[in-house]
Amino acid sequence: MVAAVRKHVPIVKKRTKKFNRHQSDSYKCVAAAWRKPKGIDNRVRRRFKGQAAMPSIGYGSNRKTRHMMPSGHKAFLVQNTQDVELLLMHNRTFAAEIGHAVSSRKRIEIIAKAKALGVKVTNPKARVSTVE
Repeated sequence: MVAAVRKHVPIVKKRTKKFNRHQSDSYKCVAAAWRKPKGIDNRVRRRFKGQAAMPSIGYGSNRKTRHMMPSGHKAFLVQNTQDVELLLMHNRTFAAEIGHAVSSRKRIEIIAKAKALGVKVTNPKARVSTVE
């Protein structure tokens, strides 16, 4: 039985859209990854009306809900069964997430250990096939 998640304030994202780099839609050589505009006449840097928004500290999430998944848990990367034991006292706050390089045999052991300790696993069905 997985432990119930601790009560928390509602998760509010102030912005879900990505901040795209200025003119990345116009030029193929300009990647979409955000870079702060530095030009003296740049209208995005000068924050003209109707231009793209720049990232600022005001878009940050509530500290209580930062890095929180919709289930209310925070992800904790797990590579072996000893890592699952670390979550025994924190199973209402953190959920185990099995690393991508973990073999299917170890995954089965990790899932069994998590079930015994009442720890939620975010990706329990990954690479655990029953039919060969």
